Amino acid sequence: MSASLPVQPRLLVLDDDPTGSQCVAGVSAAFNLDPAIPADLLADGSGTCFVLTNSRALDEGDAVALNHRIVGGVLDRLEDPSGLHVISRSDSTLRGHVIAEPEAIADALAEKGIEVDAFLFCPAMIEAGRFTEGDVHFAVVDGEARRVEDTDFARDATFGYSNSDLRAFLQERSGGAVNAEDVLTISLDDIREGGVEKVVEILAGARSRTWVVVNATEYSDMDVVAEAVRRLQADGRVFVTRCGPSFVRPLAGQSSAVVLGEADLPVASGRGEHGLVVVGSHVGLTTQQLEVVQQRGALTEFELDVEALLDPERRDQHLEETIAAIRSGLDGSDCVVYTSRTLVSTDSKDESLAIARSVSDAVVAVVQGVRPARPAWVVAKGGITSHEVAASGLGIRRATVAGQFFPGQISLFTAEDAPEDVLGVPYVVFPGNVGGREALADVIDRLRAAVAAAA
Repeated sequence: MSASLPVQPRLLVLDDDPTGSQCVAGVSAAFNLDPAIPADLLADGSGTCFVLTNSRALDEGDAVALNHRIVGGVLDRLEDPSGLHVISRSDSTLRGHVIAEPEAIADALAEKGIEVDAFLFCPAMIEAGRFTEGDVHFAVVDGEARRVEDTDFARDATFGYSNSDLRAFLQERSGGAVNAEDVLTISLDDIREGGVEKVVEILAGARSRTWVVVNATEYSDMDVVAEAVRRLQADGRVFVTRCGPSFVRPLAGQSSAVVLGEADLPVASGRGEHGLVVVGSHVGLTTQQLEVVQQRGALTEFELDVEALLDPERRDQHLEETIAAIRSGLDGSDCVVYTSRTLVSTDSKDESLAIARSVSDAVVAVVQGVRPARPAWVVAKGGITSHEVAASGLGIRRATVAGQFFPGQISLFTAEDAPEDVLGVPYVVFPGNVGGREALADVIDRLRAAVAAAA
């Protein structure tokens, strides 16, 4: 690799669901998995491009193959890969293919003669109350900071875990392939007392894919680490980052997210007056937020019965009836469709993923069936749900992250490459485990107000 970096960072962000861009604005996001899309956007040597892989919904083998294919395809198309920093963006509560995806990226880079020195592990999402201190990762739940092992996130049917100490977590998740004692740490003291020079010193000692835990409780911590990374990259060092949403912001050279006002919300012409909310996430916070929407009573509700969806004899009829009812409902009101709140799962990770895929496919079928009714706006709740609704339900290939509804949370996407009937439609990606109880209802109210103001 060249010893010099472009003036602006060049980031390829492989996002395992569409929620990782909620701390940045003005960046491109590819829902389509053609490597030519990010390669074209990064060809000038700078910029940030998210590729929304949805790999958290895949089994490990498929996730590895997808990450490898995209990175290899981008590198094949870049005339000069110098300064490229590949980020594996994932969940701030530690779910996902934490070890396998960065390794797949490093393997793809190695095939092009680019050897990775270190994996940076920084799962913080400051706005949502997810932070790391003393190598222990915390999540704020009901106003209380809890070790993530003591939260519902750690009991995830597919990606559950038992350690909040990130060194022990890496050992656990790797099945012992990563030894906790070999994991380097950038502590808060290193960052706040030693500054950039101390972080450079620590990272300079990382070779041959060493894992490095990055502690952070606020953005200024990550700003210091990002500057150290840039200095070392300028000297030819290579890093792959595994992180939550927050660390992408300083790595991309941005100082703050863009919070959208009512005047910033686009309203597409030639569409209906009412919008569609699609809820697929099953985390507790989503259920609470949905209850507030229901209490405000401003939307017509439709439930997708998961047990019916998993029954081959009932599935098709249930989908047809739901689609017809929503299309009719949109004539007179905003509508919300949600999967039944009783989680259907098994002790098998593969079976749990298969159930999730079946339900996700049903949600996509509903959106495809409702699309001819031309809803004024679409909100998708849940990471996997929001990816599938955009990519398969609406046919969006590439979009721009316009900004967020709240600081660092809940992004509005503007489609740049999509079917004509989808261009201009406000599309909101709302993570399952983000925001206060009122947040979903508040977003809906703001979209409704924007439509009313444009009428």
